Amino acid sequence: MKIDHVAMYVQDLEKTREFFTTFLNGTSNALYHNQRTGFQSYFISFDNGARLEIMTRPDIVDGPKALTRTGFVHVAFSTGSKEAVDTLTKRLQQDGYEVISGPRTTGDGYYESCIVALEGNQIEITV
Repeated sequence: MKIDHVAMYVQDLEKTREFFTTFLNGTSNALYHNQRTGFQSYFISFDNGARLEIMTRPDIVDGPKALTRTGFVHVAFSTGSKEAVDTLTKRLQQDGYEVISGPRTTGDGYYESCIVALEGNQIEITV
């Protein structure tokens, strides 16, 4: 069995799509829009076959997102090298995204950085 995709609701669908295609080399499909409900979504596909569905609709609620909450906490993207982690982290920081840790080697041996982006959601950049 494999995970087919992970989905996230966002307020700003186009900004989120741009983030994943610009910084993380995702490829977007065409916009799906349900005229009756106002639901809109894109699937973002990545090189290894992973997919992320980003969605919005007029009636979504955006509550506080503590970084130490229950539930899904972050999505991790593998860059392939420490140098790529460093480069992408610096680029994201220069573009105004908050780096909350790293780049660093964690106690369990991962080389990573973490940013807060996309309406308070955490993105991990790793080797």
